[in-house]
Amino acid sequence: MTTRRKFIQGAAVAAPAALAAPAIAQGTITWRMQTYAGAALAEHVIDPAIEMFNKIAGDRMQIELFYADQLVPTGELFQALQRGTIDAVQSDDDSMASPTEVTVFGGYFPFGSRYSLDVPVLFNQYGLNEIWDEEYSAVGVKHISAGAWDPCHFATKDPIRSLEDLKGKRVFTFPTAGRFMSQFGVVPVNLPWEDIEVALQTGELDGIAWSGITEDYTVGWADVTNYFLTNNISGAWAGSFFANMERWNELPEDLQTLFRVCCDQSHYYRQWWYWGGEANLRVNGTKLELTTIPDEEWATVENAALEFWEEIAAESDVKRRVVDIFKQYNADMLKAGRPYRYT
Repeated sequence: MTTRRKFIQGAAVAAPAALAAPAIAQGTITWRMQTYAGAALAEHVIDPAIEMFNKIAGDRMQIELFYADQLVPTGELFQALQRGTIDAVQSDDDSMASPTEVTVFGGYFPFGSRYSLDVPVLFNQYGLNEIWDEEYSAVGVKHISAGAWDPCHFATKDPIRSLEDLKGKRVFTFPTAGRFMSQFGVVPVNLPWEDIEVALQTGELDGIAWSGITEDYTVGWADVTNYFLTNNISGAWAGSFFANMERWNELPEDLQTLFRVCCDQSHYYRQWWYWGGEANLRVNGTKLELTTIPDEEWATVENAALEFWEEIAAESDVKRRVVDIFKQYNADMLKAGRPYRYT
């Protein structure tokens, strides 16, 4: 069995080796950045971007990257960023317990997207960037950019072939996804990321709804679960890069631009890595048996999501603005027809 101590030791060794940053010259700007991802996942979702930044910036600036929970627990990332304990963060709003009105939409907002490209379009063409900028600027944090990750599926020890099979299942998932799926009998469980594999082995967890199949294989969860449910709660995780506002404003404009470019490269990498990985592992993967809840039964969950949207929208004017954007976007995609949407 994987142990927490072995995991942390491995992550601690991997971080400096992976970055291999050049020697820090006197006067070099240095940042500390923490990601939501553990070492195995970070190899894809953040390491390449930070390695690129450090290589190009050279002795002008270097970013030291830390993995999930290495400096602070993921749920305290926002507070640490706001205080300046950490200079930059890669996470979704939901996981890092952001106090903003948009937090509920980070991570997996139930059925807010069908495909990964929906996320950057929502932010860059439908106005979410402006709302996120307003919300984070008001609390001393710079929202740099948002991008998509993988869809949200259940990976479980026992097969899920109906909604009835979900009842009583203890599942590691995101706060908003857990809040939504609890109406179908799912029991959300909150644990440190590095404890999940052991919790699945010991029976503390029955499954996870934290990722797609690519991450299940990449981080080892496919080794301790048996089934993968092809129905998803959302088509893409929405996550962002953030920086402490003072540290961001201190950077010269060209270094700000370089950081943005490297963030965009990270977003692009994830687009094809996840999109291709999800299909490849469904077809060629050997560790997880695929199961499906029939469309007519899963429609109950999709319809409940629309009610959930209205419940969220009633909580504040900002949340109403965001929900209205989601509604307009999905209506537009449905009118556009294939390949954007189809019934």
